[in-house]
Amino acid sequence: MTKVFEFVGKVSQFGFQVIADLFRTPFEGDQLVRELAEIGSQSVPLIVASGFALGAVMTLHTRSTLVTFGAAAEIPTVQSLAFFVEIGPLVAGLLLAGRVGSGIGAVLANMRVTEQIDAIESLSVDSFKFLVVPRVLACVIALPLLTLFMDFSGLLAGFVAEHAASQISFHLYITRAFASVDWPNFIPPTLKTAVFGFLIGTVSAYFGYTTNEGARGVGKAATNSVVVSSLLIIVSDVVLVKCIAFAFPGTAL
Repeated sequence: MTKVFEFVGKVSQFGFQVIADLFRTPFEGDQLVRELAEIGSQSVPLIVASGFALGAVMTLHTRSTLVTFGAAAEIPTVQSLAFFVEIGPLVAGLLLAGRVGSGIGAVLANMRVTEQIDAIESLSVDSFKFLVVPRVLACVIALPLLTLFMDFSGLLAGFVAEHAASQISFHLYITRAFASVDWPNFIPPTLKTAVFGFLIGTVSAYFGYTTNEGARGVGKAATNSVVVSSLLIIVSDVVLVKCIAFAFPGTAL
């Protein structure tokens, strides 16, 4: 328990330093753009493919049950609410933790092991602000946008699967899908992924930036980044769902 609390304290201090450095000059705009390209745009194929597969599978599984109860018309509504409220944000966060979290941890750990970080600091450059802050901020910005790709690819896959079964038109499917979707069902669940992005970026950067175990620490940093950030995403999701339900009572959250 002592080690757990010590780890939580160190990561929290690391995260607070990230937040403080966000508002301190110089602002590493070029580095942020590069990280957004690496973290955001290169993750789109994985997110879209995963969302499409999940959307098709979910429609195939739920259709038989809803048809049994005479609720086939509710299939688009169930699909949209499921993706917008929970499946899209959570799965996008876990996918990004696996793809990006391991990458951030491994890259920074390798730079620490090969003394590249020491070389940057020898040039009077703040290595923390140059290497860590842009990566964390890129995760915070990219994950809500990737969640939108996940949501709408899942919705599109649901239409394809439902159209193959019932020949429903695209206009009718979309009308039914958004009939019961209010802004509280869409905006807060999407924005909560910014918290997921902060957790992924902070935890992954912490393990990579602070490693001190040589070459062995590179693999360990990558593994720990994925495991811990995924666990924190799941735990924080429970808390954020309750907070959203409290802030927006009466919505389908």
